[in-house]
Amino acid sequence: METVPGRARVYVAGVTVCACVLVLPSAPSPASLPSPGVGPSAWAVALLAVLYAAGELPARRRLAGTFYPVLLAGAFLLPPPAAALVAVPGALLSHGPRRGVLLRRVWRAAQLVVAVWAAARTHGALGGRGAVAAPDFPWALAPAGAAVLVFCLVLAVLDTGVLALAERAPVARTWRAVFAHSLAPVAVHGLAGLMMAVLWRSPYGPVAALLVLLPMYVSWWVFAQYHRERAAHRATIRALVQAVDIKDGYTRGHSERVGRASMMIARELGLDEDRVEVLRLAGILHDVGKLGVPTRLLRKDGPLTPEERRVIELHPEYGHEITRGISFLGEARAAILHHHERLDGSGYPYGLSGTQIPECARVVAVADAFDAMTSTRTYRRARPVAAAVQELRRCAGAQFDPTMVEALIRALAREGWHPAVTAEEPEREPAVPRPRRASRSRGRPGVHR
Repeated sequence: METVPGRARVYVAGVTVCACVLVLPSAPSPASLPSPGVGPSAWAVALLAVLYAAGELPARRRLAGTFYPVLLAGAFLLPPPAAALVAVPGALLSHGPRRGVLLRRVWRAAQLVVAVWAAARTHGALGGRGAVAAPDFPWALAPAGAAVLVFCLVLAVLDTGVLALAERAPVARTWRAVFAHSLAPVAVHGLAGLMMAVLWRSPYGPVAALLVLLPMYVSWWVFAQYHRERAAHRATIRALVQAVDIKDGYTRGHSERVGRASMMIARELGLDEDRVEVLRLAGILHDVGKLGVPTRLLRKDGPLTPEERRVIELHPEYGHEITRGISFLGEARAAILHHHERLDGSGYPYGLSGTQIPECARVVAVADAFDAMTSTRTYRRARPVAAAVQELRRCAGAQFDPTMVEALIRALAREGWHPAVTAEEPEREPAVPRPRRASRSRGRPGVHR
């Protein structure tokens, strides 16, 4: 939302006005406040608001999520206007990107107010407050489940609206993705919120209810650690790929597309998602060993000498060494080392043949060749996908594994392929002469005719 179109700002303003209208009735006079634990007393609203803010601040600083159990407990305990008010302080004080932070905070507060109000209204209409005060399981789960579902639906609808207006995202597809992604986490948070509400109304009081939050905070911290680790992995991969792109500008974008094609092949083979991710990383990093090859060889204008060719053929081993300390790559390192091996044993660096070549390397080899043929470079134009597929079939059994070739062909028939131009603009590197069309591809390892 750094550059938000006017129509999206109007939408945010409308939702904010609606939220203000829903919250206004929640300011009762001191004389009308019921006794603690029975109604929307000021101390209950304040305590829940503080608890929500305490969970929201660290969560929003590290994750793109939020801490819902306190909000849903408020929806189960308080009337709709008072429950909606619980979300305001935490949302307005939450951390976020520096640009557009005020608009983001206002939007987050407004959508949570509307969602919590709708959930509390649904819960009350189904007799949920009586079920919380005198719990009769499993019947108490029905109004709570309906309230959680409404809460998730409202958030999904509001998020879909702002995405459709700000980014012109397709409405139906965006709504399904947002709702499916958020339903399971919100359901888990709803159960914790219901436990908190039942204990709050029990003879043990709010102190017992707070005990529910301890395992939730611990699990949220573990979740945050996992996301930080994933972010560090992505940063490592991104830095290596950018370094290769800077060194060999003629293949800019090639790594990401090889990763995508490797992932398509892996899914077509029915591999589990963990291995699919490993193969995606293998495709992205397959040429990282070029960092160890002299730049003058990668950009040489003319055919390579046998000695220069042998130096470039060392890049799989360089890549294997560069990634030695990156433990999360797993078998991707084997693909980096062996993606230039051929089934007939004429490849490099070790001349492996047949099933001696690791499966992941056979996948990346097909993906690498396909993208090399279908990408436009400064020294040649891209081949049509049909021509590239025909060439892969012709080389299957000698250079490529036929199983991997057919898997890619089936995936392409179902999903299609839309490669981008990867040639580096000549004017960006004035010191490097533009290669002649025929000379650059001659004698270069890894170029598939």
